[in-house]
Amino acid sequence: MNVQCFFFAAVLLLACTSTAYAYLDPGTGSYVLQMVIAGIVGGMFALKLCYRRIVKFFADLFRGKKSGE
Repeated sequence: MNVQCFFFAAVLLLACTSTAYAYLDPGTGSYVLQMVIAGIVGGMFALKLCYRRIVKFFADLFRGKKSGE
């Protein structure tokens, strides 16, 4: 029941929108670009830190168990 009420309220709010006279300054685009680049570099750094564990996990996963183990 609560999910249906929330969904109905969300649809009602989206249907009753009005014009927003908003202003995005020129720095907004560069800020968004910086955030995207920071996310990519941060993800690459995290992969670099965990590279050996990731490689070992996939090597063990695809190698499978041998009959002697």
